[in-house]
Amino acid sequence: MTTSFVRPEPPYYAVIITTRPTADLEGYAAMSERMAELGEAQPGYLGRESLTGEDGRDLVVIYYADEASIAAWKAHPEHLEAQRLGRERWYASYSIEVARVERAYSFSRD
Repeated sequence: MTTSFVRPEPPYYAVIITTRPTADLEGYAAMSERMAELGEAQPGYLGRESLTGEDGRDLVVIYYADEASIAAWKAHPEHLEAQRLGRERWYASYSIEVARVERAYSFSRD
């Protein structure tokens, strides 16, 4: 798992993205890196966590301060191009869920 932030106090939003790749991943790594770089620079971006399963499926959770930030990122011109290429080439399937985090708690033995 990769993570790049400390969760804020709720409320905040989580965009949960589950993807299943195709066999043709040419150019995907570079585009993914670019989207992460651009996404982190967007107003309202709070951080992300990701997991890759043994079967190649990915689970990414991206955190935002508000719904307007999510909408702005979804409409970003380079992100729109990445979305198009994802549907045409890189993803066999994907699902996206948007959730408002009302409360959060955790435990750590550390």
